[in-house]
Amino acid sequence: MSDFLYGMKKGIPIALGYFAVSFSFGVMAVTGITPLMATIISATNVTSSGQYAGVKLMIQGASYIEIFLTILLINLRYSLMSISLSQKIENMPIGVKLLIGFGITDEIYAVSITDSHKITAKYMFGLMSLPIIGWVLGTVVGAFGSKFFNQDLLSAMGIALYAMFIAIIIPDARKSKPIFLVIIIAAAISTAFYYIPGIKEIGLGFKIIIATVIAAIIGAIFFPIEEDLEDPDIEIKAKPGDDNV
Repeated sequence: MSDFLYGMKKGIPIALGYFAVSFSFGVMAVTGITPLMATIISATNVTSSGQYAGVKLMIQGASYIEIFLTILLINLRYSLMSISLSQKIENMPIGVKLLIGFGITDEIYAVSITDSHKITAKYMFGLMSLPIIGWVLGTVVGAFGSKFFNQDLLSAMGIALYAMFIAIIIPDARKSKPIFLVIIIAAAISTAFYYIPGIKEIGLGFKIIIATVIAAIIGAIFFPIEEDLEDPDIEIKAKPGDDNV
């Protein structure tokens, strides 16, 4: 099997999941923008949470700087993923790397970084192709077909984004107490923004930015990652009586 076909096979489950989530995005987006605009956004971004937040802010009439900073903060993780993945891929032209970087998402990164298969350009393009098609196609169906669906069904689709967020954070929160506490802190700050007079009028984008930055700073201060001080180049000499000698 060629690298491209192997990558496509690995991307099938991702494509199916993306179709469902982007369908709900398309339904939500047409409450404030045209179906064509929603489709163009999905085709040029391929970022679930970033698109949801960006379109919500557009509908609410947020400022350009608020939209820019919010989407930058939400999508910053993709840069870290691309840097990490670049250590595993074979040498290839910069233009090819940029195309691959465009298609990096949480799920595509997770599959590629854990796959024992050699990461070639054909493999990555195969892995990215179906998920991107699924993401755009789901948006098209949701945006252009929303007027044909039952209103109760459309309302229920609004929980898709929250379900996706829960699916992302719960596994890590269960394995790591610091991550769990940082999530609780961010949730508490967001709740305060919603109920406390005087600050609940702050724009949605700035609420996201402030809650994320404060929670991250608290996490960095109280739950720092311990550095590995062991030097692999230093020879460790066995002590007398060591059973492993």
